[in-house]
Amino acid sequence: MPLFVPPFASLDLLRQPTQRDDPLQAFDAADEYLLTHLHAQGLTPGSRVLLLNDSFGALGCALATHARVVSSGDSFLGALALQKNLARNGLALEAVEFVPASAVPAGPFDVVLIRVPKTLALLEEQLIRLHGQLAPGAQVIAAGMLKHLPRAAGELLERYIGPVQASLAVKKARLLLCTPAARPQPVSPYPSRYTLNEPALLGRPLTLLNQANVFCREGLDIGTRAFLPFLPSGLGRARVADLGCGNGVLAIASALANPEAEYTLVDESFMAVQSAQDNWRAALGERPVQMRAADGLAGQPPASLEVVLCNPPFHQQQVVGDFLAWRMFQQAHAALVPGGALWIVGNRHLGYHAKLKRLFREVSQIGATPKFVILRARKG
Repeated sequence: MPLFVPPFASLDLLRQPTQRDDPLQAFDAADEYLLTHLHAQGLTPGSRVLLLNDSFGALGCALATHARVVSSGDSFLGALALQKNLARNGLALEAVEFVPASAVPAGPFDVVLIRVPKTLALLEEQLIRLHGQLAPGAQVIAAGMLKHLPRAAGELLERYIGPVQASLAVKKARLLLCTPAARPQPVSPYPSRYTLNEPALLGRPLTLLNQANVFCREGLDIGTRAFLPFLPSGLGRARVADLGCGNGVLAIASALANPEAEYTLVDESFMAVQSAQDNWRAALGERPVQMRAADGLAGQPPASLEVVLCNPPFHQQQVVGDFLAWRMFQQAHAALVPGGALWIVGNRHLGYHAKLKRLFREVSQIGATPKFVILRARKG
């Protein structure tokens, strides 16, 4: 992999999760542009720097020995990448404090560097939380590659922080330079809520809370809607995992139909797990459950589950592909007992049936809509 050589450091960085012969880098021109600009402006030793959405730790590792750095984002894999890349480059793990997006970083901050995320609702919530957290004269700089930098990002910075000046493009990257100005205390529109009123599927209305970065936070996504009628029933005391749980709706619907089953919910989004925790309590009270932000089922003991439910993603940030889904299938296979089953919903065109047959002894189509298929893959 090529080295990342910004003004502050020379770094050897890896993405997470790692894959053999990965053609993608753990940094891009927007990271380099941010650091080059900050170096030219001058960074006072001892400055408190907040990094938002530093995907794989490139910014954190570069600044680790030059400032007091706090990094905040919504990706467990991003937090894992930061930790591993600090160690990989001989930097102290405590040199960068990580705060999950489900919590609020405590200021005041002298510099805020923002990688504009794919979900602008996450950016909006992060900017709202900066109110009262900026030191006098603070620099606030957002960055992104041109193809991933919508006009609305600048409008959000203007609304919540202050006037914005766009830089010239360099290597297809651009900075948004923001001058903090007095703004009234904002009221966050997050979390959002919607109600499912489908007695045939759930038995009763179910109101779901969704933090800013939750997938389809304004309503049930069509893949999950296709999956709900085909969730397994009669599970008894089975141990069930919702892999990539989002707001927890699949696990909650399954738990309502299987009152004795034991559930584990995992997602790599801290805000998703936060939402799922609130939704589980609202729907199921104090019923025991395990929830965690994690790298899928990577930490799940082998042969410890009878059922895995999954609506797999087909992108990581702006990168589209089935690498994450395939990895989740492998994790599910390892975690299932012999005879256990992975239940998934997927777009027809993704060809998951053929992929699952490479791992599982029996793959059956349980249901279908014009766009989706619901598959059950049983472990031998």
